[in-house]
Amino acid sequence: MNEKILDIQNLNKSYGKKQILNNLSFEVYAGEIFGFIGPNGVGKSTLINIICGLTSIDTGQVSICGYSIKTEPKKALKHVGAVVENANLYQFMTGYQNLQYYAGLAKNVKKYDIDKVVKMVGLSNSIKQKVKTYSFGMRQRLLLAQAILTHPRLLILDEPTNGLDVNGIIELRQLLKLLAKKYNVAIFISSHILSEIEQTCDTVAIFDHGAILEMRTLDNYAKGSNKYIKIYVNYPNFSAKLLSLKFGIKAQVVDNAVLVPYMPDFLDRFVDALKSRDVKIIGTEVVSDSLENFYLNTITNATTE
Repeated sequence: MNEKILDIQNLNKSYGKKQILNNLSFEVYAGEIFGFIGPNGVGKSTLINIICGLTSIDTGQVSICGYSIKTEPKKALKHVGAVVENANLYQFMTGYQNLQYYAGLAKNVKKYDIDKVVKMVGLSNSIKQKVKTYSFGMRQRLLLAQAILTHPRLLILDEPTNGLDVNGIIELRQLLKLLAKKYNVAIFISSHILSEIEQTCDTVAIFDHGAILEMRTLDNYAKGSNKYIKIYVNYPNFSAKLLSLKFGIKAQVVDNAVLVPYMPDFLDRFVDALKSRDVKIIGTEVVSDSLENFYLNTITNATTE
């Protein structure tokens, strides 16, 4: 088994009476890209700040490469590179000067290392320009270059595709896979872009209200994918409630359609039930399961329990 890089055990964090992280436990291994997804405001940013040493722990343990964030923070954090929300760059310095300054704060970072990461993130043509002239996507690339400059064992990325165009997103995905598979970096990604998590990550955890609801490898998930019937209607919310009550199934709304379990013998009965209540059937199709459906199912089930 690969080396355990990030080890979180029984982690709790509260602000006043509000529990933000609730007995949270999971691990991330060398060479693994770990996707962490969930609604806004449920504790994802708090967790990232704790891992990066920016927020204290109430109880529990966070260890990086075997070093505790609480008792050996310097030893733990020297293995971490991060691109977090609202990270700052020096606007009146060039991109290259920003990296030089950051390299000066670390040990054993050479000019070769700076040139290498600049090329890796695709900033070779603009690295000598002042950061104030950069687009948001270019700043994201520079922050990523800064994060990997010190050869971290753990890379933390909060919404890494923000501001990137399609080519930039594809290049980032390829770079992350290279860092994980060739350089054995453990990568932790928090993102709302489920399609990118699905195409990039090895493992995904669905997180809500301080706890992990579901966690599985995407390889196993793909092998166990389910099929659904998607019924396009003019009143999707009403239709989902009707089918759920009448047939005892879990129907959910996706876009302008109702998603029901793949039960081809029941399709005519579903359609007839909807038509009897003056619902217009626009069309139907059979679809395979996706990370989006898995996420919606998990969050919906947790809300209704």
